[in-house]
Amino acid sequence: MTATIRTQAGQPTGPNRSDTPAIELVGVAKEYHSHGDVVAAVKGVDLAIGEGEFFSMLGPSGCGKTTTMRMIAGFEDPTRGSVFLHGEEVTGVAPNKRDVNMVFQSYALFPHMSVFENVAFGLKRKNVASPEIRQRVAEMLAIVDLTGREKRQPRELSGGQQQRVALARALVNRPRALLLDEPLGALDLKLRQHMQVELKRIQREVGVTFVYVTHDQNEALTMSDRIAVMNDGSIEHLGTPREIYEHPATKFVAGFIGTSNLLGGAVSALDNGRAVITFGPGERIVVPLPRNGVRPGQNLELTVRPEKIDITTAEPAAGDRSIVRGVVTEVVYLGTSTNYNVRTSAGSEVVVFDQNASNADFVAVRGDHVYLSWNPQHSYAIGDR
Repeated sequence: MTATIRTQAGQPTGPNRSDTPAIELVGVAKEYHSHGDVVAAVKGVDLAIGEGEFFSMLGPSGCGKTTTMRMIAGFEDPTRGSVFLHGEEVTGVAPNKRDVNMVFQSYALFPHMSVFENVAFGLKRKNVASPEIRQRVAEMLAIVDLTGREKRQPRELSGGQQQRVALARALVNRPRALLLDEPLGALDLKLRQHMQVELKRIQREVGVTFVYVTHDQNEALTMSDRIAVMNDGSIEHLGTPREIYEHPATKFVAGFIGTSNLLGGAVSALDNGRAVITFGPGERIVVPLPRNGVRPGQNLELTVRPEKIDITTAEPAAGDRSIVRGVVTEVVYLGTSTNYNVRTSAGSEVVVFDQNASNADFVAVRGDHVYLSWNPQHSYAIGDR
C-alpha cells in the first residue's frame, strides 16, 4: 500500500514534521453484527496522541476503549476510518508490521523461561547479535528495577515483578509506542498504587509514547498527561487530568471521575458574570456563566466537588458564596477526613469531604442541621468547555 502522511489536523505533510502525532485516528468506527443487528462498539473517533505522551483511555466496561486500542495495534480492523502511526497510514497493516508493542493484564510470560530469556525473546526472533542482546536486556532490567533477577523463573516473582518483566520484554524491542491494556488489574491495591508511580517513572525514562486503557479513575489521574473519557463508543471529554476533574464536559464525566455533586435549578438572576440559582431565604448557588450563555428562568446543571465544600452548623457570612441548608444523613470517619452525606432543603443529596486537620473542632452527627458553602469558582456548569 502507498503510505499517506498526515498532520494532527489531518492534512498531508512531510514525514519529518515535529508536530506529526505518534498515533492518529480519523473517523474510526467499529461495528459488529449480532443476530441480525448492527452493534456499534466505537463510533467515529477522532484522536491525536503526541510523541512521548502518557495517554489514557478511561471508561466503564463496554465503552469501546479496548476495541479502540486493538484497532491501533492492528488486532481489529476498523469498519470505517483510518489509523496512522507517526504520520503513516497503517489501516489494514498486520500487527507485526506496526512499530508498537502491547502489554496485557495477563502478562503472558513464558513459564519455562528465565527473566532474561523472557525479555530477550523478541530480540532473538529478530536475530540481534548476542552481545547487543545482553546489553539491551541488562539496560532494560535496570530501568524496571530487576537487575540481579535475570535467572529467576516467572513463578519465583511477585505479581509486580512479573508485570515489570512483561514491560521490559515489550520495551526492549524499542517500539515507538507501547499499548497497555489494564496491566495492573490483577494486582492488589497497595501494589497497584506503587506500580502506577513506577510506570510513570519508566515511561519518563524511556520516552516512549504510552497508551493506557483502564476503568480505574485514580490510575488515569495519577499517570496521564491527557485522558480520553469514553462512554458508549464515543469520547465524551478529552483533556488533562486537571481539566477533566475540575471542569467535566458532561454529566457522565462528572459522575465517573471521582466523586462529584450534581446540582441544578432555574436561574433566578445574572450578576457580574455569574448565574444565581436561589432556593429560599438565604440559600443560593452562584456559578460562573457558561460560555454558551444562560438566561433567567433557564434550568442549569452544575457540579461541585466534595472537597470544595465547607460544612458548618452556624450560618456563614453570605458575601458572594454559594450557601445551602441541609440535614446530615450519614457520617463516615476516614482518619484524614470525615465524609458527610447531606440532604439539602431542595431535596438533593450532597457529599462533603471535610479535612480533619483543617476543621478539627467541627463534628456533626446524623440528624444535625448544617450549612454548606463554597466559592463560586468551585461550581462549574455541566457541558461548559
